[in-house]
Amino acid sequence: MTHQLLASFPSTLPEQSPELSNATTTCSLDTIQQEMERLPNGKRRLAVQLRLPCDPQRLWQVLTDYDNLHRFIPNLEHSRVIWRRDQDVGVEQIGTQMFCGLRFSARVTLQLTEAIHEGRLPFRMIQGDFRCFEGEWRVGADTTSSWLFYALLVQGKPGMPIGLIEQRLQQDLANNLRGVQQEAKRREVQATK
Repeated sequence: MTHQLLASFPSTLPEQSPELSNATTTCSLDTIQQEMERLPNGKRRLAVQLRLPCDPQRLWQVLTDYDNLHRFIPNLEHSRVIWRRDQDVGVEQIGTQMFCGLRFSARVTLQLTEAIHEGRLPFRMIQGDFRCFEGEWRVGADTTSSWLFYALLVQGKPGMPIGLIEQRLQQDLANNLRGVQQEAKRREVQATK
């Protein structure tokens, strides 16, 4: 797979979906595209995208429901807003994983910037259990469908098993998008009742 998704991160949001135009026509609905790049010093850059038939505003509502993210994003044990200043939001999160029968937890405090008119939700760790944890969510729509995009640049602290983390991140990022998708669908159904 070429680096179409990774090439779009951390650039600004284009008018259409983050991937290249030829990929737009070949990516069917409800299909996840995913890429990972290994960088020096144990850094990993990941990008994942899902095209889906869902209202982008509903996706945005789900993504910014910070106090409830742990209810529908797998392996997220805790999420709560700790401060809000205009469009910037501080969110504390704890994620948990099982690696080889051992439970691994990581805590982060993120600063997110709600750029709703651009469909962008960039974030960066201001405190936590990683050396680097930053990225962004993007939501939008084009003439064929809506899309949900997530990009992450992560670097573990010394002693973290980066190989295991890498494997889990690849699986979990797709599951996270599916969790957001399912919650958005659930809310759409509830809104029509």
